[in-house]
Formats: sequence, structure tokens, C-alpha cells
Amino acid sequence: MNRKVGFFKSIRFKLIIIYVLLLLIAMQIIGVYFTRQLEDQLVANHVDLLKERGNLLAYNLAQEMTEVREDRSTLTTDIRSLLRDIFSIENAEVQVIDQNRVVISTSNFQNRHIVGQQSTEVRVTRALIGMPDETILRDRHTGHRMAVLAVPITTDDGPIGALYIEASIEEIYGQVQEINGILASGAFISLTISALLVVLLARTITAPIIDMRKQALRMGHGDFSRQVTVYSTDEIGQLAISFNELTMKLQDATVTRDREQKRLKSVLTHMTDGVIATDERGRIILLNKRAEELLSVASYQVIGQPILEVLKLSESFAIYDLYDQSDSVLLDFSTDESEYMLEASFSVIQEENGPINGLITVLHDVTEQEKIEQERREFVANVSHELRTPLTTMKSYLEALEDGAITDPEIAPRFLGVTQNETERMIRLVNDLLQLSKIDSRDYRLTLQWVDFGQFLHSVIDRFEMIAEEKNIEFSRAITAHPTYVQIDRDKMTQVLDNIISNAMKYSPEGEGGNVVITLLHQGHNVRVSISDQGMGIPRENQAKIFDRFYRVDKARARSVGGTGLGLAIAKELVHAHRGEIWVQSEYGEGTTIYFTLPYSTFKGEEE
Repeated sequence: MNRKVGFFKSIRFKLIIIYVLLLLIAMQIIGVYFTRQLEDQLVANHVDLLKERGNLLAYNLAQEMTEVREDRSTLTTDIRSLLRDIFSIENAEVQVIDQNRVVISTSNFQNRHIVGQQSTEVRVTRALIGMPDETILRDRHTGHRMAVLAVPITTDDGPIGALYIEASIEEIYGQVQEINGILASGAFISLTISALLVVLLARTITAPIIDMRKQALRMGHGDFSRQVTVYSTDEIGQLAISFNELTMKLQDATVTRDREQKRLKSVLTHMTDGVIATDERGRIILLNKRAEELLSVASYQVIGQPILEVLKLSESFAIYDLYDQSDSVLLDFSTDESEYMLEASFSVIQEENGPINGLITVLHDVTEQEKIEQERREFVANVSHELRTPLTTMKSYLEALEDGAITDPEIAPRFLGVTQNETERMIRLVNDLLQLSKIDSRDYRLTLQWVDFGQFLHSVIDRFEMIAEEKNIEFSRAITAHPTYVQIDRDKMTQVLDNIISNAMKYSPEGEGGNVVITLLHQGHNVRVSISDQGMGIPRENQAKIFDRFYRVDKARARSVGGTGLGLAIAKELVHAHRGEIWVQSEYGEGTTIYFTLPYSTFKGEEE
């Protein structure tokens, strides 16, 4: 499937994202760790500074506060001087508290009103008993973070006061924020540069892969002409080399497969037998053109259908029965109008020592074979029957003659006449069989000549009229007077007319009503001859069979008049040899008409 891969779904984008995320995570970890450590370090340094100044101030204040003074006001002045000299820290305030918890001085000039007031801070109380205290908290009014310390002022005799220190550390956090911003800017710049580098790096990795993908798509469409470019000797380069080798092998395999498929397709297409292939469940997956013709179906109609239903075997077999079916199966697709027989041979598709993967069915049209076989059986039976009757008769009469009837002057001639008639009948039968054999084997030639068929037909009828007078049968002629030149073999066509006219005379009633009508007229490019009698006629269901060999409508009467049952069969073959057609039209009880046509010309020697 030649579908373009979007950038955001490509391996290049995934590599970029992976590298960028790794860098981002690393920088985030470093940034968080650095800023946290920096923040803690700055706060700790500031608190240490406050403690150091507070301890120094407490030491000096302890000396000032234990010094004996005549004037108390000088103590306040000295304390202020110490606060100004020692504790001049920006954004920090220190309060000096005596042992009675009274604020005696503050470094913040704006908070002078608290001097002389008693401090309520718990931390101061702890410092006055010698327990220093430090903590970080937020100012209730401004919300700024403050470092709060309580440092005891001690002498050798114990605490004499305390220092309460408040210092804003918000500036430190502001500095940390600025440093975070600088780190973020640096991280963005480094990520941008890294992303560009990763894009270039990803190209070196993805370019061979993309090239191989394009080649794979071309291979999927059957194009093996190009090869993948080898960019390096690393694993991807080795993969490209292997891919090129695979391409060449696939090309060779594809060429071989296509060649074999063409051969197989050609074989299947030109096979005179139908071939059907199924899967392991017996569903059709392939059939050739010949199979379509034999089954009168199209491929799309039966692909995926069970073969048992298509071959009409579902009532007799299961699909697993066909796997072991070594003998051919005869399929009867006959209808009321025509016979149609197929022979199916089955073989399994199976890998060596593997499961059965399907079934191959080969179909043969055996309609003609079955018909020929049936005709052969009927022919042998009919010939045997036709020969047995006269032979049996002759045997009986000869045995009678042998037993003494030959000496009887009255019986002997009659018995000899019967045996002579039966002998002639067998001779006629054998001659007819020999003639049919020659026609079937094409072991004969027509001696063709141009004949005026009207005159030829009159001459044949004239010959039969002499015999017809004895049987009181009349001939009626309706023969066109126009020149009708037909190229025929006179002897063979005379035999056709003799067979048809003699049949008409045999089955015509003698005396009044015994009339044989013979017509000749033009029908397109053909001349049509019809010979009609007024005999018993032929039932409609038997009319298609009267040109079959040895077929008789009334077998008893046919034998009584000396017929062999081959006359119309010979007439049919000879008419066809003259490129004509022959057929019958009859109503039972009303007579029969035999028609045949021959190509003709109005001028002797003209091509029809």
C-alpha cells in the first residue's frame, strides 16, 4: 500500500521527540536540583550571616549591659551605636530586649514606638532562658518570607537579655527566580540547537530506512530495477546490503514464478478438460475456461461455493469422501431435451506428510463417448437380432429339408424359397452395414456431376411406377418445370430416393387411397424435395429417431415387408454428404412426409 507517512508519524519525528525529551528531562532534573541547592545555599548563607552578626552583637551588648554606668541614657546611646556599626544588614531589623522582656532598642527607626514595651514573642522567652531559636516564616502583612532569630545575650552569670532578629529573604528568592529564568532561556536555546542537531542526526539514520521503504513499495508493485543506496558500513548499511541481495533474489523468484504462472495459465486455458481447484473445506477457488464451458457457469458465480453443490454431488458424497475417491464419478447433467454427461476425477492437494490443503477436480465431457457406447451396444444388439431371425428361420427350414421334406415336391420348393429370401435379406443387411461403415470411415468418394434434378426425379419415379401399378399405388408429381441444376452423385442420390420412396410404398395402403406425392420446389438457394405417403404415420415422440440405425416404428410390419432398418440412416448420411438436410413431418394415422434439401443453381455449373 503506497501510503505516504506523515511527518508526525515518521520515525524521524519519533527520534527527534525522544532526543528532545531526554534533553528536556535531563535539563529539568539539573535545573531543579541546581535551583533547589542554590536556594537552600543562599538562604543558609544569609541565616548564617544573621547568626554571626547576632552573636557578635550579643557579645558586645553583654559587655555594655554589664558595665557600671552613672547615666542610664548612655547605655541606650551605646546600644544604638553598636546596632548601627555591627548590624547594618539591609532589610533586617534587630531588637534588643532585657531580661525583663522589655525592648530597650531597635535598629529600625520606624519601630521606635516599641521601645520600652514588653515583647510577647515566644522565641524571645526561649532565648532569655538560654535557648536560641531560628526559623523561616511569612510576614502576616506583606506575605514576604522572613528569617526570624532569637539570640540570647549571656554573661558568666547567665542570660541577661536577648536579640530578636527579623530579616526579609524575599530578595534571595527573587534572585533564584532570575537564575531560573536564565536557566530556562539557556535550556530553550540548548534545546533548539539540540533539536536542529537531532534533525540532522536523524536524517543520517532515517534516510536509508526511507530509501528501503520506497524500494519495498516499488517491490510490492513488481519493480525490482532499483537498489537501496548504502550510506555506511554500520548495522543500517549492512541492512541495506542485505536488502539489495533480497531484492535480487526476489526478482529472480518473481520472474520464475511469473514464468511458471504463465505456463500454468496457458496449460489451463488450452486444456480440453475442465479443472477446478478447492480449498480444504471444499469451496471453489479456481476454475479454468473449459470448466466454465462444461458447467455453463461463470467464475464469479461459483467462486467460494461448495464443489459438491456445483457438481450436484451433495446428496451422494461428503467432501471428505472425495479425498479418498480413486475412481472417476459420472455426473449426469442431462435434461429432457438433450443428454449431457461429465466424468469427474478427483485428486488431493497435500504437502509431503502435511495436511490436505484442497482438491483438484478434472472434468471430461463424455456425452459423445457415452452416446457412442450406447449406440455401439444397441448396434451390436440390433445386428445380432436382425441376423438371428433369418438364421433361425433358415436353420429350421434346412433341418426340415434334411429330415426328408426335400423329397416332397410341394413342400421342398416352398422351403427353399423361404431360405433364399432370408439369404437375400441377410445379404441386403450386410451390404447396408458395409455401406454405412464406408460412410462412417469416409472410405468413399462422391462422383459429382451437374444434373437437372427435375428430370432426374422423374426418371426415378418412372421406374417405381411400374412396381406401384401392381400394388394399386399411385404417384402424384408436383415438380417445378424451371431448370434446377444440382451437383450430385447419381448412384448415391438414386439410392437415397429409392430408400425413401420404397418406404413410402411399403407403408402406403394398397388400393384406393394409396397415393405417394412427390414434390420439387425452390427454397432460397436450395431445392426441396418432399415424398409423402398416406400410411399409418409416426408418433411425434418417435419422429426424431427414425433416422437412427435399425430403428423401426412398427418392427413387425417392417420385417414382414423385408426392411433392414438402415434405409433412412443411409439416406441421411448421403444427403449430408451432398451438403443437404433431411427431416420428417408426420401425424400419427395421417401419413408421413420426408423432406430433404440440396444446394442448386439455375444454370449448369454455376456456383450456388
